[in-house]
Amino acid sequence: MTGTGNIVIIGNGMVGHYCAEQLVAHGLHEDCAIHIFGDEPHHAYDRVHLTDYMSGRDALALRLHVDDFHTHHDLTLHRGVRVTRIDRAARMVESAEGLLPYDTLILATGSTPFVPPVPGNTGTAGLVYRTLDDLDLIRAAAGGASHGVVIGGGLLGLEAANALSGLGLSTAVVEFAPRLMPVQLDDDGGLALKQRIEALGIEVLTSHATQRIIAGETHRHRLVFADGTFLETDLVVFSAGIRAQDRLARDCGLAIGPRGGVVIDGQCRTSDAAIYAIGECACWNGQVFGLVAPGYTMARTVASTLAGEEAAFTGADMSTKLKLLGVDVGSIGDAHGATPGSRSYRFIGEVDGSYRRLVLSGDGSRVLGAVLVGDNAYYDTIVQYVQNGIRPPPDPAALILPRGEGADLLGADALPDTAMICSCHNVTKGAICASIEGGCTDIAGLKQSTKASTGCGGCSTLLRNVFETELEARGITVDHSLCEHFSYTRQELYSLVRVHGIQTFEDLMAQYGNGGLGCDICKPAVGSILASAWNKPITDPLYIPLQDTNDTFMANMQKNGTYSVVPRIAGGEITPEKLIVLGQVAKKYDLYTKITGGQRIDLFGARLEQLPDIWGELLEAGFETGQAYGKSTRTVKSCVGSTWCRYGVQDSVGKALDLENRYKGLRSPHKLKFAVSGCTRECAEAQGKDVGVIATENGWNLYVCGNGGMRPRHAELFATDLDAETLVKYIDRFLMFYIRTADKLQRTSVWRENLEGGLDYLKDVIINDSLGICAELERQMQMVVDRYHCEWRDALTDREKLKRFRTFVNDSRPDPNIRTIPERDQVRPADNLPETTQSAGPVEWTELCGHDDLVAMSGVVAWHDGNQIALFYLPATEGAPARVYAIDNHDPFSNANVLGRGIMGDLKGQVVVASPLYKQHFRLEDGQCLEDPTIRLRTWEARLENGRVAIRAKTVAAPSEPVSA
Repeated sequence: MTGTGNIVIIGNGMVGHYCAEQLVAHGLHEDCAIHIFGDEPHHAYDRVHLTDYMSGRDALALRLHVDDFHTHHDLTLHRGVRVTRIDRAARMVESAEGLLPYDTLILATGSTPFVPPVPGNTGTAGLVYRTLDDLDLIRAAAGGASHGVVIGGGLLGLEAANALSGLGLSTAVVEFAPRLMPVQLDDDGGLALKQRIEALGIEVLTSHATQRIIAGETHRHRLVFADGTFLETDLVVFSAGIRAQDRLARDCGLAIGPRGGVVIDGQCRTSDAAIYAIGECACWNGQVFGLVAPGYTMARTVASTLAGEEAAFTGADMSTKLKLLGVDVGSIGDAHGATPGSRSYRFIGEVDGSYRRLVLSGDGSRVLGAVLVGDNAYYDTIVQYVQNGIRPPPDPAALILPRGEGADLLGADALPDTAMICSCHNVTKGAICASIEGGCTDIAGLKQSTKASTGCGGCSTLLRNVFETELEARGITVDHSLCEHFSYTRQELYSLVRVHGIQTFEDLMAQYGNGGLGCDICKPAVGSILASAWNKPITDPLYIPLQDTNDTFMANMQKNGTYSVVPRIAGGEITPEKLIVLGQVAKKYDLYTKITGGQRIDLFGARLEQLPDIWGELLEAGFETGQAYGKSTRTVKSCVGSTWCRYGVQDSVGKALDLENRYKGLRSPHKLKFAVSGCTRECAEAQGKDVGVIATENGWNLYVCGNGGMRPRHAELFATDLDAETLVKYIDRFLMFYIRTADKLQRTSVWRENLEGGLDYLKDVIINDSLGICAELERQMQMVVDRYHCEWRDALTDREKLKRFRTFVNDSRPDPNIRTIPERDQVRPADNLPETTQSAGPVEWTELCGHDDLVAMSGVVAWHDGNQIALFYLPATEGAPARVYAIDNHDPFSNANVLGRGIMGDLKGQVVVASPLYKQHFRLEDGQCLEDPTIRLRTWEARLENGRVAIRAKTVAAPSEPVSA
């Protein structure tokens, strides 16, 4: 397209907005007037993450562009303006604003939810899950309700079920088909997903056809099914598929597909050469695509075509990888094995409810598709085999076997340049290589230049793998520095700390750092190293600024800013008297109680100021900290063993007590879990732990490097029939060698997989002392054991340390945003409320607290006129005076009031705080979020004068000033 003219886009959803971005990227805004019409009053927002809005995130956080995107590029956005008619002959669009001519018209009207014509589907029995306004209606309907139903068990239906569950409703999913996600999953996959979702407390009814909805007796509505059964509920959300929004196209006579959708060709042109259609309203080759990635590809095609470039839409890979209600689900290529002659391999994990199916061509030469339920770690590898026609390995089943037994991930060097790495933004391996050739040497720059992994984010692991492999292939050293403050790995820093006897972060920074304050990556890593090396109290004032909130307050922060408290119950053994104390404490402080998988009792919902009182009562009853908040030894699970069980051959409880009491307090790169089973029946599940011990007639078998969780790994047999002394010796050596050599936040299983030489090498080091370090490892462990202390008791015996356990340093009230609602005879947190107080603050300097209320290099929170103000204190140095920063305590991503408990540091010279919940960074100077330019928190001027801290509202005429101590 050349010259000037009007380009009109109808639709301001994800695809419509992306099309506008592409028009700008091709420079078309310089020659053309571009108008975008959107029915909704909102700016373009991320529909893929609508559930985040239901969980408390505001609409602004979902916005897809910065504030001035349209004005900066001279685009005209018509928000909340519906186009009612297209006049093709006159080339005009009509809206409430009047007529607007076009030279090129782009339809991006998306789709509408299909609501089956079920009698009674009105009001709260006829809700849909599609837009922000729809979600507001659902939230309103949930008020006073206790039960919700979603009709439709596809992708969006399960997202809607997750949202209802998050609103505190008992939830049921009703699906007409015999399985969930019938388009993406086969029968076995649907069954595995159903079992997993039911385990989360959501009822699933498949093969159920809703015949009508009538008034209920115990709830608002009753769903009557075709088989005569019924289900009562308070609200009904329909998610039974979508229909292309093609009314405007139909009315103006454009060609429409047999099942709806505006017919388009390879350039996304409709039957009128001046009109294009993209996204869910378009029908290409008889198919309407319901995912965002094909819509993005269409948008790129239209922009390229209008710019005079060769481009064509040739279809889209509908493979999907997502997490539904916390369950990994993946569907790749021909997931159903519909190709004639195809063959399949299946892996069914009955213990963990996982399911994987691999579909091959009849001759076994090609991977055609796959179904994954429970673990998407296999997705990136299999999708590359499918998309690029890579010949499968000699034993194709290895691609879906557990990683401890199956094939390694497909290496980046095996992928062709055409391999699609990021389908959201059409980024191939070749594009990544081109970016590297253009001078890109860091992952952040790669994302900025290619947009890779900035859509759904599902390709992030593969992207890094390809990027680093290609850098190394070009002789470019891959920077494995811990962060910008230390040009060393964690392993190298640990060695420096041990060899040179370094005991503080400041000394390590001065001797081996790159300068600066540190950040939320290096501070906790160094804090963990110092604790592992010297086992000094983490409550020491020198270490407080290094700790994440969990270690700082010695409890686990939950989503609403409260904490969970987990006392140690060594080996899972507890007396009736101690059980009663736990019940009394939970009842007194109104705490939610739950038995953990590690045989302990978790007490949820403790407010910050309540923690010392709770600890005091538990310590008085003989408990101590369970260190569930730390990267440290967590639990040693046990069965009852030979003392009670008729099959037990050794005292597993006694051994579990010995091990837990020896290794409690041990800090490590990641959490450590142990288990001891009294016989080979393995009731303690020792073979799924970092350290597993199983009794034999002749002693103990030792297993290492297993774990459950997101990527389960079976532990490996390390040594057999050990006596008690040798068992402890080997565990001492193993743990200290892991602590010495592992990367930050690296589980023992991943560490083991990365060890050159594998298990044989590890045995050689630990059993045969091939490196000559075993005596040193044993001495280091004994020092840690000898220096053990209960961190709760340390805090309770120091008045200075107790000062931190205040919600507000100048007010005794609790956080008003912390609210609970009843559920199953206990309480759970209500949804966090968005920020409501938006006052600018006092015009004149107003005192909040004293200098002694501040914590150096860390934060506290003060209350002022309904505002929660986080105060961060940067002490004076030789080159700069002391400084106090004042910023809103409200975290906009979680809507919890927690920012004052984040880690203070600097990134590229800018002083920031990292949110303790989701780690977004905010500049303390002006409140700007570094990860999302659309979000900026309120900040105030602050000063420290005559031992008092004061704030006032910021004005243009009075910029923030340095403070003097």
